[in-house]
Amino acid sequence: MALWVGWLLVALVLGVAEIFTLTLSLGLIAAAALVAGVVGALGAGVIVQVLAFAVAAAAGLLVVRPIARRHLSQPPPLRSGTAALVGRTAVVVEEVTAEQGRIRLSGEEWSARALDETQSIPAGSRVDVMEIEGATAIVYPHDQLP
Repeated sequence: MALWVGWLLVALVLGVAEIFTLTLSLGLIAAAALVAGVVGALGAGVIVQVLAFAVAAAAGLLVVRPIARRHLSQPPPLRSGTAALVGRTAVVVEEVTAEQGRIRLSGEEWSARALDETQSIPAGSRVDVMEIEGATAIVYPHDQLP
């Protein structure tokens, strides 16, 4: 068996191990073994293959892995725009039904509809914003949330 086939088998085994462990290390070493296998398949000698493996593994572990870990540990992006309004509490200004209504949300007046089409929410009630559809807030009575 040619040495480059051995590199490809090592890459396969390490790739499968990475799937089960999710360490980011085994996958990068598998990629380095793949590089060494390709270099070997192109006709390079053993020394060049080992050098290609060492350089690729070092580059992966010292450069790529820290960047990948930093991206994985970043906090989730901040919600902005209408997405930031979902989950907030508002006050009903004009009775909210399945078709129409008005609420005061974050200091602004919004058109609103009831989430439950059978409900009618009277003025002065507190509601929670469940979603935003266009310029209309879909709301549910605050005191009835589970």
